[in-house]
Amino acid sequence: MKENVIRDEYPRPQFVRNDWLNLNGIWQFAFDDARRGETERWYMSEVPFDRQIQVPFCFESKLSGIGDTSIHDVVWYRRTFALAPFFRGKRTLLHFGAVDYRASVWVNGIFVGSHEGGHTPFTLDITHTIQDEDNVLTVRAEDDHLDTSLPRGKQYWKEKSESIFYTRTTGIWQSVWLEPVSTISLQKVMCTPDLDRNRIELKVFLRGGRPEKQVKTEFSVTIGIRGQHVTKAVFQLTQEIGSYTVDLNDFHIHQSTHERWWSPHTPNLYDIEYELIQEAETIDRVSSYFGMRKISIVDGQIYLNNWPYFMKLVLDQGYHPDGILTFPSDDAIRRDVEMTKAMGFNGARKHQKVEDPRYLYWCDRLGLLVWGEMANGHDWSDTNSGRFTAEWKSAIDRDYNHPCIVAWVPINESWGVPNIVSDEREQNYATSLYYLTKSMDPSRLVVSNDGWEQVKTDLMTIHDYAWNESILEQRYGSLETVLSSRPAARLLLAKGQTYEGQPIIVSEFGGISYDSNHEEFAINYSAARNEEDLLQRLAAVIRPMLRSPIVQGFCYTQLTDVEQEVNGLLTYDRKPKLPIEKIREVMEGRPV
Repeated sequence: MKENVIRDEYPRPQFVRNDWLNLNGIWQFAFDDARRGETERWYMSEVPFDRQIQVPFCFESKLSGIGDTSIHDVVWYRRTFALAPFFRGKRTLLHFGAVDYRASVWVNGIFVGSHEGGHTPFTLDITHTIQDEDNVLTVRAEDDHLDTSLPRGKQYWKEKSESIFYTRTTGIWQSVWLEPVSTISLQKVMCTPDLDRNRIELKVFLRGGRPEKQVKTEFSVTIGIRGQHVTKAVFQLTQEIGSYTVDLNDFHIHQSTHERWWSPHTPNLYDIEYELIQEAETIDRVSSYFGMRKISIVDGQIYLNNWPYFMKLVLDQGYHPDGILTFPSDDAIRRDVEMTKAMGFNGARKHQKVEDPRYLYWCDRLGLLVWGEMANGHDWSDTNSGRFTAEWKSAIDRDYNHPCIVAWVPINESWGVPNIVSDEREQNYATSLYYLTKSMDPSRLVVSNDGWEQVKTDLMTIHDYAWNESILEQRYGSLETVLSSRPAARLLLAKGQTYEGQPIIVSEFGGISYDSNHEEFAINYSAARNEEDLLQRLAAVIRPMLRSPIVQGFCYTQLTDVEQEVNGLLTYDRKPKLPIEKIREVMEGRPV
């Protein structure tokens, strides 16, 4: 296998440093079905591995160079690396975008740390283990395919995909990289826009401890937009965590809110540069961006930037024929976002996947709303609730600054809480996730259990795959008929819960299957015979949503086919099943 780094873009676009070293590319690789690796000390470099793999693609994928979809729960990775000159005199951080599900890491035979959670990043300080040349990095990953309580989303526990479940992802599936930092550096900065006061609130977290009292330490913030300077502020740092407010005062640059605020139609972004300064010397510099965007509910109606807003979302599962959960390239990410917008959608519900930060970056840049959803487990247990909560917190923390995200969805269709409709314990758990999410991020909407059997929630979301236009017209013609309906034979609210006037969103519907090759498929809510039939069926489910006096948004199932599931508007390899302009006409309510 030739050395060819496929994913070479900067992996953390919301927090960018100029100096970094990409560790994607060809690694040594081995299956460990007998679980002998730790006992036999495979983390020592003299133990040979019998395969090679292209990181960051999982071994089940074609782009990994292996493409083996059989079950191997434990795998090992190894690669060597040398440090660039800019690492000298610095701390060295090792970053993993995501490793599914458990990871243990060694550098030069020394254990440096572990992580649990298949969708979220982790960072290890490996300074004490490395040398300038000939470093050996070894990773053991474990993903128990039979543990259905793991937060796995749509990854199937059987060997072959079927129904709504797809090929597993085991091990490294997002970028691996190194970064040099000073002894004290910026760990993260949480950026919260205050659109009504035209300011941003910054919460700064330092890595490396509290600044010494005798050393003057400052935090500098420089903000601009479209190449024009807006403001600069400098604050004294005395603690590991500090909170600050910066007024934009940028009316001299642009009077119109269309030039300042972020929305799908006007994805305006401010550039922001952070500097950590000690004794007048910059010891850390990070580039980022933010959007002035507000999502709220006013008198039972959804508002974006203080105006009523109708959400037209598409369900996007983020699977790929050659990469499975990993996008084949950054260009492919951008194309998915561009295609979504071209079809007339203003948002996407990322389904059962915490998506690559590069996807959120392109949604920020191009203007696409996102509902951030956690990958769920499928069984209830005390262990599952603990591991799920920890990973969900990490996902919110990672993606907090992205303006595109307007809603958080911890649970989908009672997955992981199968008895929530009547089990008070499971109801309390889902309610706790709602309040936990609100405590971490009060600026966004939260849906505790999307689809049905809701507990505490900001939105009344409904999954309804009825395809008859007259049935949908009648069902969504009034609040009374909506609340008395039972799509999928499920209650909209868990027992003991009451409707509190939340906006109503039909957050899954449609699902019209069409395969021009006339192959068999697993999901068949509504099946089209040809392209014209597909267009008419699409219009028949969209029209009632647009005409309803009750519905404030929808999420059509789905963007692309996925493996055996062929109810996408695009095929699995992203070819439109209908002319894009025709789909857009339907989404805009124009005659077809």
